Amino acid sequence: MPPFTFNTSRSVRFGASLILQLGEMTRSEIGCRVLLVTDTGMLATGLVDQVQVILANAGVDVTVFSDVVADPPEAVVLAATEAAKVADVDAVIGFGGGSSLDVAKLVAVLAMDNQSLKDIYGVGNITGRRLPLILIPTTSGTGSEVTPISILTTGKSEKMGVVSPVLIPDIALLDPELTLGLPAHVTAATGIDAMVHAIEAYCVPGFNPLCDGLALEGLRLVGRWLPVAVAEPSNLEARGAMLAGSCLSGIAFLKGLGLVHSISHMVGAEYDTQHGLTNAVVLPAALRHNAPALADKIEPLSQAMGLRDTSFEALYAHVCAILDQVGIPKTLTDIGVPSDCAARIADKALQDSAAGTNACALTAQDIERVIAVALTKG
Repeated sequence: MPPFTFNTSRSVRFGASLILQLGEMTRSEIGCRVLLVTDTGMLATGLVDQVQVILANAGVDVTVFSDVVADPPEAVVLAATEAAKVADVDAVIGFGGGSSLDVAKLVAVLAMDNQSLKDIYGVGNITGRRLPLILIPTTSGTGSEVTPISILTTGKSEKMGVVSPVLIPDIALLDPELTLGLPAHVTAATGIDAMVHAIEAYCVPGFNPLCDGLALEGLRLVGRWLPVAVAEPSNLEARGAMLAGSCLSGIAFLKGLGLVHSISHMVGAEYDTQHGLTNAVVLPAALRHNAPALADKIEPLSQAMGLRDTSFEALYAHVCAILDQVGIPKTLTDIGVPSDCAARIADKALQDSAAGTNACALTAQDIERVIAVALTKG
C-alpha cells in the first residue's frame, strides 16, 4: 500500500457564536498582543469592531491591519508584516475571506524575520517557525483556514504560491453566524469554489483515504446546502453546513487540485476575475475533458451528491443544474474574459502546480481546448 501524508490545523473549532470565545482562546493559547489581519469590506460590516471588543475584554492588545485586497499583491503582505513588527505582536489572527487568511499566514512567518518573502515562494521552502496563528473565515469557499497554501499576485498578470505545513494555523475557528450577511452572489461563487475543491481533490490520482473521505463529505454538504444558502441567506443550518463543507474540502486538497484551478489561477491573474466565480464557469468544460480518466470516481461522486443514476452524464447534468440554480454565468466571456486568450492562458496554466495533479496528464493544447469551450459554450 503506497504511503500518504495528511496535515491539518492543530484544532478545528466549529459552532454558532463561537466568536464570543475568541478573547479567552487568544489570551490562553496564542498570545496577548495580536495583529488582526482583515479588509475594508469587513470593517464596513461592523464585525471587526465586535472582534476588537471581544479581544480587549479578555485583555488582548489588538493592532488592526485592514488593507487586504482580493488577490493580494506582495506589497500588502510586506505592509502587514511591517505593522506586526512595529506593534511587536506575539500572535496573528486572520479574519475574513481567503485573501485575508492567506496574508495572515504569511505575516505569521515573515514577522519572525528569518526569511524574506522571495525566499519562501514554492513548495517546502519555509525553514523556520511562525508566530502563533488563528484563522477565522467569514466566507464558505476557500478553506484557507486549514490549508498549507497562500497565493499572491506577484506582477501585472502573475500569481505565485507559498506551500508549507508551517502555514497551517494553530486554530481554525468556524462560526457560521459570521457568514449570515454574505450576499447571494458571494455565497454562490465561494460555495462553488468549495465544490470544485472537493471534486478536484477526490479526482487527483494517488492513495490518500483521509483526503478522499473528507472530499466526498465536503461535496455532500456543499451539494446539498449551497442552493439553500443562496435562496435563504439567514438559514443558519445551511450556513453551518456550507462552512463545514468548505473546511473539509479545503483539507482534502492537500492531495492536490486540477485543471479547473490551473486555468482559474491564470485567468484571475490576467483579467482580475473573482476566483470562485472563474472556477464555477470553467468546471463543466474541465469535467467533460477529464471524464475518460474518472471511471472509478464517478459513482462515489454521484452518491455524495445524492444521485441514483451514477453515470457521468447524470453527474455532469446535476453539477450544471446547481450552477444554473445559484446564478453562475454561462461562459468566461460573460465575466469579462476576452475570446482570444485561450492559447496564452493555456501556456501559463500548464505551469501551474494544479495542472500537475490533474486527474489525467495535460498538454497546453488540452488546456487551450477546455478554455475555448468555457469561453463560448453555456
